[in-house]
Amino acid sequence: MEFVGTNQVGSWGETKAREYLESKSYEILETNWHCSHREIDIIAQKDGVIVIVEVKTRTTTFQNPTVAVDKQKQKFLISAANRYVQMKKLDADVRFDIVSIVAVNGNVTIEHIENAFYPRLR
Repeated sequence: MEFVGTNQVGSWGETKAREYLESKSYEILETNWHCSHREIDIIAQKDGVIVIVEVKTRTTTFQNPTVAVDKQKQKFLISAANRYVQMKKLDADVRFDIVSIVAVNGNVTIEHIENAFYPRLR
């Protein structure tokens, strides 16, 4: 697995995450959904719950990919998820997950963190 740039790594990781989620009986509703300047990598559904999935892919073990989902990124995801639910007129619970993919020397590790964070009430 040879990657040219970060876009190629990210695209590959999102494909792997999608395949992983489908193997776990998630229904993929959207991929790379955009709202203004915000993007949701994967929007899925399982057991009546809308699952907003942030995919983080790394080709080194230097930093765990989940560290990149900081408070600012969470805020953007929550905002985009609210917009998605409003636009689609959905009445369902929403959950925020992270799928972390680390590919080093041909070894691929996938970690799925359900309920990775919760929206804060103001």
